[in-house]
Amino acid sequence: MKQRRSVDTLSTSFFGGETESNTDRDILSQEAFHKVISLERRRTERSRKPFLLMLLEMGDHVSPPAAGKHLKKLLDALSSSTRETDVSGWYENDRVMGVMFTEIGMDDRDTIVNTMISRLSEILRSRQSLEKLRISFHLYPEDWDQDVPKRPSNPALYPDLDTREDNRRFASGLKRSMDVIGSVLALFLGAPVFLAIALAIKATSKGPVFFRQQRIGQHGTPFVFLKFRSMQVDNDANIHKEYVTKLIAGKAERNLDGNGEGVFKLTKDPRVTQVGAFLRRTSLDELPQFINVLKGEMSLVGPRPPVPYEVEAYDLWHRRRLLEAKPGITGLWQVTGRSTVKFDDMVRLDLQYARSWSPWMDIKILLRTPVVVIFGDGAH
Repeated sequence: MKQRRSVDTLSTSFFGGETESNTDRDILSQEAFHKVISLERRRTERSRKPFLLMLLEMGDHVSPPAAGKHLKKLLDALSSSTRETDVSGWYENDRVMGVMFTEIGMDDRDTIVNTMISRLSEILRSRQSLEKLRISFHLYPEDWDQDVPKRPSNPALYPDLDTREDNRRFASGLKRSMDVIGSVLALFLGAPVFLAIALAIKATSKGPVFFRQQRIGQHGTPFVFLKFRSMQVDNDANIHKEYVTKLIAGKAERNLDGNGEGVFKLTKDPRVTQVGAFLRRTSLDELPQFINVLKGEMSLVGPRPPVPYEVEAYDLWHRRRLLEAKPGITGLWQVTGRSTVKFDDMVRLDLQYARSWSPWMDIKILLRTPVVVIFGDGAH
């Protein structure tokens, strides 16, 4: 289990204030506890009140049945230091016990974690079990606002998503096979088109053929995103950053496209070259992303990968689009509304896809994509 210790302020009851024993409270099953974690993430998205997940794990030298009994006894010992509203359950059956401390504060993290560790140490030493136990703390929401590209999500906070992926293992294998076969065919058959585009770019503007940009992939993992260059080199990214920030906040105005239709996208971007405008209108600038698909960084179908400054402007619930599906070249948003829908609606479409995708759904989206590209719906 990959763990990152994240800590925050607990209420005073955790450290010796008035509490009620949770000895008589049920310990939730693994499935139920994972559902509680998922529910609490969504509650935090609305309330902005963080929760802390504490995981207690016995070492590998202890058999699962023995570890389970030991952890249950340990939970009884900790009951005087937890609140009635805190939830206990199996994070991993007979191996890892979890305690969720909900609606905690946001002040003086360092002081509180030291107090917490000291309190736990006292309890564990009294039971002579400290050397056998691994303790980790995981705070939600994660701090993605600072140095986003170096802070992938903490998997310990998303056990329900891991379970969903396990249940889809066969379908995920089919999806990956489709990605590999589709990208290889596209790169092979599209080689003449690649060459023609490369020559057109080099003949009309200075700079490289490919545009390389850091994007944020699934679980917040960064990767180098490839496109055919459609802009002048050394351009000012603030133009796009300012518009995207307004778009995510719901304050962006629609711009008219070439057909007189209002779209949520920059349509008169001075940075775009003449060849680049054609590539964008026909979506040919996206072709190099088949390389990203072949490398496994993207899929043929999925949410579009954002740049780091977009993620910095996300609301908490927007982050789910990065957690629940691998980014793709095309997706439900592209064939449904593309740039004609607001950002929140785009995220809802991405989440709808993540919850209900199947290989057959991917095939239907892939078949609809050429029609959207030919008619240029929402493309600029």
